[in-house]
Amino acid sequence: MSEIRTALVNGVELAYRVEGDAAAPPLLLLPGRGLDHTDWAGIIDHLASSWRIYAPDLRGHGLSGRPGVYSLELMRDDVVALLDHLGVASATVIGHSMGGMVAFLIAQEHPGRVERLVLEDVPAPHPAGLPLPERPEGDLPFDWAMVEQTAHQRNHPDPRWLEGLSGVTAPTLVLAGGTASHLPQDQVREVAARIPGARLVTIEAGHEIHSTRPADFLAAVTEFLAG
Repeated sequence: MSEIRTALVNGVELAYRVEGDAAAPPLLLLPGRGLDHTDWAGIIDHLASSWRIYAPDLRGHGLSGRPGVYSLELMRDDVVALLDHLGVASATVIGHSMGGMVAFLIAQEHPGRVERLVLEDVPAPHPAGLPLPERPEGDLPFDWAMVEQTAHQRNHPDPRWLEGLSGVTAPTLVLAGGTASHLPQDQVREVAARIPGARLVTIEAGHEIHSTRPADFLAAVTEFLAG
């Protein structure tokens, strides 16, 4: 049965969706920037037939707290603390976009916590040189300060993030969105090239592979996880 729970980690209340048999192996879903656990709605039921799913809202997103202080490292530490709270020693981790960057930071800093890693259209952490978008009017389902602070990090990434990709030990699948994605696909390919033994699969779906072509996303992911 699907359930939304909360946990206080690192002084921030994180909301997370739980799905699947409690005895099944754990699988963590990390969404992209501005998105939350609902973004996985199209595939979560399929994965839950074989996995115990935990789908958190990262700090500043969705139902989670908005502390006003944000970084990918803090999000990494929140997720690791959530695993501690859940009593999960290690899990398979699937991360999309910014969530994928959080995922590979976990795999770099805490290799024993990641059984397998799936990175969906995740760029190599080079300086992005992107202008900060203007804040939309009205209420937002995320904290705009999170956008500002993580955009600064994308433009000024820690060089250790790129260097650390070569130290990822978890078996890794990198999914590229192809020509329809707004991300530079050479950077997605670079992520796969830098992680030892990583498998690269291109699905011409754009940036949101799991929602645009969910059947192809699930086929690639389930084949990888079964292996």
